[in-house]
Amino acid sequence: MARIRRNPSSVRHAALAAALWAACVAPALAQAPSNPNLNAQLLVGARQADRSQVERTLAQGAAPNARNRLGKTPLLIAAEKGNEAIAELLLRAGADVNLASLEGVTPLMAASYGGHAALVKRLLAAGARLDPVDRMHKPAVIYAAGQGHAAVLEALIAAGADVNQPHEHGLTPLMWAAGQGQAEAVRLLIARGARTDLRDDRGLTALEIARGAHQDAVLPLLGG
Repeated sequence: MARIRRNPSSVRHAALAAALWAACVAPALAQAPSNPNLNAQLLVGARQADRSQVERTLAQGAAPNARNRLGKTPLLIAAEKGNEAIAELLLRAGADVNLASLEGVTPLMAASYGGHAALVKRLLAAGARLDPVDRMHKPAVIYAAGQGHAAVLEALIAAGADVNQPHEHGLTPLMWAAGQGQAEAVRLLIARGARTDLRDDRGLTALEIARGAHQDAVLPLLGG
């Protein structure tokens, strides 16, 4: 689909990682209980989808906002897996719904990418923000559109996601859905007011992006 510009400089990447660590991870670790073993067990429980272990370690004092070496919290791990039961335990224990990994991925982004609509709604109800972007400059709505998760898109739009907001390279959710040939997502976005005349930073519309990617199934939906 549309190009993604990456910064090849390892120096700048290291600086970004350090900044993210200082801004996000270090404060969370400073607030964590003094028993790192419990925190490690909690993270393992989330990774292995072991509800009883998550419940037990939380009850024993594990930090709901503990981090692994990638900066992932138990809630983010549960969101990646679409595990609603474990996510609920963590939210009730005080997990921060907006804490991101070192790469800037939030629980809402992870659940949106995976198509976990019910969990997306729960995270939104818990205060998940729509505006954060990861280090690839993508928010949750772009991941939902590109993956074709219409039910997730519906939830994000209902929560206030702007279907016409341009993101990296001027790409809108409709452009991402069109370029990936996600017909159901394209239909939904257009029905919710997505404009087909907007252009990315190359001057391409959603129709032209879809045509260039040979996504013939969505061309009629875009007027092609």
